[in-house]
Amino acid sequence: MSGKVHVMDHPLVAHKMTVLRDKNTSVKVFREIVSEVGMLITYEATRDLPLTTKEVETPICATTAPTLKGKKFAVVPILRAGLGLVEGVLNMVPNARIGHIGMYRDEETLEPHTYFCKLPKDISEREVMVVDPMLATGGSAEAAISELKQRGCTTIKLMVLLAAPEGIKRIQDAHPDVDIYCGAVDECLNENGYIVPGLGDAGDRIFGTK
Repeated sequence: MSGKVHVMDHPLVAHKMTVLRDKNTSVKVFREIVSEVGMLITYEATRDLPLTTKEVETPICATTAPTLKGKKFAVVPILRAGLGLVEGVLNMVPNARIGHIGMYRDEETLEPHTYFCKLPKDISEREVMVVDPMLATGGSAEAAISELKQRGCTTIKLMVLLAAPEGIKRIQDAHPDVDIYCGAVDECLNENGYIVPGLGDAGDRIFGTK
């Protein structure tokens, strides 16, 4: 069974995605909106976090109220563009640990190569959210998830702003146990491996390098 694809069906996400698509959006605004959308998607992606209860004193009386069970959580951005989503995740899950997986894409084959991997020592015990703004060919995400599975991770989700059908299929074929959370699904990839209509190179737009 393939992992589910959760597309954010929310007016705020739809509006913010349009701001990101606009080529005239400034670096500052682009960066802020990426973080905001990341926060909104995290809200949905953490819907199944387990709860327990605790005793608290309200200003009125004592009561038993829900609280997170304390399941260990980690966010792992795919460098460098994935860094833009980390703040949004941490705004929702402040105690999350952060790992980093660095990848570059061969411009000829479009295949990813890992050049850096630094993860929390107990990563195998954590629920992991891999974050990257774009799921285009799916190569980087597939490789990052494989790297995490090699480290013993068993509960992995993938969070992206934009996905192409080709990338979704690749993840579902390679990692059918991984759910995908995205702001929108676009039409296709062009001959250069960019999502159409997309929003351009997310890393360049986040860091102002183009």
